[in-house]
Amino acid sequence: MGWKKFKKSKWFPIVAIFSSIYVLVLTAFVIWMVFFDTNSLLIHLELKKEINKLEKQKQFLKKEIDTDKKIIEKLSDPKELEKFAREQYYLKKKDEKIYLIEYEDSLKADEKE
Repeated sequence: MGWKKFKKSKWFPIVAIFSSIYVLVLTAFVIWMVFFDTNSLLIHLELKKEINKLEKQKQFLKKEIDTDKKIIEKLSDPKELEKFAREQYYLKKKDEKIYLIEYEDSLKADEKE
């Protein structure tokens, strides 16, 4: 294929555009910035995912802190503290006996596990 025939072909304008040095440099720059640079687009996307994950964890921990503050506030009362200790840690007074009552559904759930 001669040069004159190539110039008249339908592909010549496309080849001419892509053979331009400016387009080649711009393409190389864009590829470099998207994939290879230390601040590349891929790294930004990974960091954005990590930020979103940390934001969700932050919200969860704030809710946990609020519930813990309510529990601490509640436990400042001696009666509530005694009730909590008896229910959670099965503490008792010296002359008391503790009986643990398990219902049938709780026993069946234990057997399945």
